[in-house]
Amino acid sequence: MKNLPLNPQIFIENRQRFIKEMKPNSIAIFNSNDEVSSNADAQYRFQQNTNLYWLCGIEQEDTMLILFPDNPDENYREVLVLVRPNEMKEKWDGRRLRSDEAKELSGINTVVWLDSLDALLQKWIHAADNIYLSTNEHDRKSTTYAATRDYRFVQDMKERYPLHNYERTAKIMLKLRAVKTKYEVEVIQQAIDITDKTFRRLLQFIKPGVMEYEIEAEILHEFLRNRARGEAYSSIIASGDRARTLHYVFNNEETKDGELILMDFGANYGGYAADLTRTIPVNGKFTARQKEVYNACLHLHNYAKSLLKPGITLVNYHEKVGDEATIIFQKIGLLKEEDIKNEDKENRAYRKYLYHGISHHLGLDVHDLGPFTEPLKEGMVLTVEPGIYIEEEQMGIRIENNVWITKNGNVDLMKNIPIEAEEIERLMKR
Repeated sequence: MKNLPLNPQIFIENRQRFIKEMKPNSIAIFNSNDEVSSNADAQYRFQQNTNLYWLCGIEQEDTMLILFPDNPDENYREVLVLVRPNEMKEKWDGRRLRSDEAKELSGINTVVWLDSLDALLQKWIHAADNIYLSTNEHDRKSTTYAATRDYRFVQDMKERYPLHNYERTAKIMLKLRAVKTKYEVEVIQQAIDITDKTFRRLLQFIKPGVMEYEIEAEILHEFLRNRARGEAYSSIIASGDRARTLHYVFNNEETKDGELILMDFGANYGGYAADLTRTIPVNGKFTARQKEVYNACLHLHNYAKSLLKPGITLVNYHEKVGDEATIIFQKIGLLKEEDIKNEDKENRAYRKYLYHGISHHLGLDVHDLGPFTEPLKEGMVLTVEPGIYIEEEQMGIRIENNVWITKNGNVDLMKNIPIEAEEIERLMKR
């Protein structure tokens, strides 16, 4: 890992929260993700299962976590399973965690090597009534089925232990991971602070003629030199009309004088994501029309942010933002009264210029686990990212910050990152 070691209290507290949700005399088993081959003997870079990481903080492949809080042997109520270090393999792939190192990272006192697990696991399973297993149940996930390690493990367990009662960890994770502890928010803030430094670097770098991929390179450089793992997601560097493409990732065109450039990027620090979007003038100066639309988007951003409080649902929240967008789009000449009067309630008129959601949960995953229909709760972290996309003017603007829901409202974790048009112009000029 590139980051400094995280406070193990993050993972200790997360495990305690999960255990409280388990039925009596239950065992929960979590697996790491697969190592995935690309070509020949090469593999894609390993990416840890975020549920497993949320519970123990271990990034290494072939890791398992077993929670059995009612185990008669108290030494095995929390068990971290690691691959045994192999001298020859380490010559090729690098050093693997030793037992004492894993204990320090995770706060788990019992470490078992993977090659000695089977006999122990059988004994624990026989003593348990319920078995909690994981599958990927995110509502925005593609419906295409993939036989990942989790799904293969479910099938194997049901064949070996058909008479046990099986439970889903996904329902518990959806509930728990949506609400961040103070320790998690501290790490998210570190990812955001790195992202802040990076944006300020870009304000000094961008000028007409710079290639989008050169900007992406500056982002990666600043991330890595500040101990980030790298990008939390593929950076979007979209100048000119390309800014209307929401997931533009080609980043291969030249920026031009007079254009705006939309940049959606965020650092991954300690496994946690930042998610920032800023739209700035390539030449350092907004035109009058660009500033008008930018300020309209900023107004929507601030309005949406003011709504994010405990108790509101994302469904109701999006409706309210849509109402405000309708008013603002009239003021800047995008909508007429007849457009609104004749709008389809299922596809409102404002959606011609704002065709995506305004917020999503943020955490270990950029689109993190969290409910869409239930009221927001204290401790959740969400993005706020309205946009205005005008095909006729070949313009796309989006402004995104990350906010932490608190008892009395929310805290803008990106409050220090330049956002006002005048401040952006001033920093680019300097």
